Amino acid sequence: MTDRVALLCALLPKVADDPRALIAIARQMIAAGDRPRALQLAERVHGMTGGAGEAGVIAAEILSDGVHSWHFVIPRDRARNDAYEQALQRAIRPGCRVLEIGTGSGLLAMMAARAGATVVTCEADPAIASAAREVVAANGYADRVTVVNKHSTALDPAREMGGLADILVSEIVSNDLLSEGVLAAHEDAVKRLLAPNGVVIPPRGTIRVALARDLRNSASRLGDTNGFDLSRFNRLAAPNEMIRVGMEQVELCSDPVDLFSFDFATAEPRKPERREFDIASQGGRVDGIVQWIALEMDAVGWYENRPAPGAASCWGALLWRFPKPLETRAGDPVAVGGAHERDRVRLWVI
Repeated sequence: MTDRVALLCALLPKVADDPRALIAIARQMIAAGDRPRALQLAERVHGMTGGAGEAGVIAAEILSDGVHSWHFVIPRDRARNDAYEQALQRAIRPGCRVLEIGTGSGLLAMMAARAGATVVTCEADPAIASAAREVVAANGYADRVTVVNKHSTALDPAREMGGLADILVSEIVSNDLLSEGVLAAHEDAVKRLLAPNGVVIPPRGTIRVALARDLRNSASRLGDTNGFDLSRFNRLAAPNEMIRVGMEQVELCSDPVDLFSFDFATAEPRKPERREFDIASQGGRVDGIVQWIALEMDAVGWYENRPAPGAASCWGALLWRFPKPLETRAGDPVAVGGAHERDRVRLWVI
């Protein structure tokens, strides 16, 4: 503890009932580099104010800093939730020990506990871990679910898990499948934290791609505006953009192709890969390649967020736009390339 933090802690008893003073100290704690204590104070102030008033709003700002918005989107994806719960119910046996990587709201951990397992779930972010503990307790599962505020790679199976897990469950996949570090986390967990012949949910994930037509008329690109040509500014645009899968933002112009598939149930490190191939167009204008994910939950269960009218998913698809649209006829081959570096995916037209 630094001298500055010690001085701030000494002030706390004098302002114990003053949310404005407490939140001022919390902000000073952040400036001093002590985020854990700042979060504790922000939780205290939020409890005192219910999030109302200036102090309550500042507490909410501190608590939400770094908490991605998808934490509030993912738990509302009923198809995703059902796919996970059904796979857990098929796998869990009496006395089963489950390890979850990435607690989030605590939903999957409670599903596993409801199915009869004892659960240890790890969460690296202290604010999320603290909120998840409250959620678990409020739902009556505190005796079955233990939330550990650590990254999975820092877990000690004997000290914090009571032994190796029988089932490993996680949902640390991103819109491109890989960029949340799912490969590295699973390789470590399967090697150190999972019992031999243990079950992994999901055991496999696949990146699927197809040619696509943008139905928004290049919404993310600049052109003529007020009599000026702004198109040269487009070199600063990101090479891909997220697409809501059910909002008819893109139309598929080819059959799907499996670009890369990944085994999440192995401790063997997956090396970066690169491939080039042709995709047969169904004809018409092609603006780019759209990429989405498919998760194999177990031998019978699947979850996929393929873009289609009426589809719904907590994950978006990614559109990799070509430098210029291509005009094609049915059956024309379009040469494309793809690569991954374990935590990043790229697609391009050749």
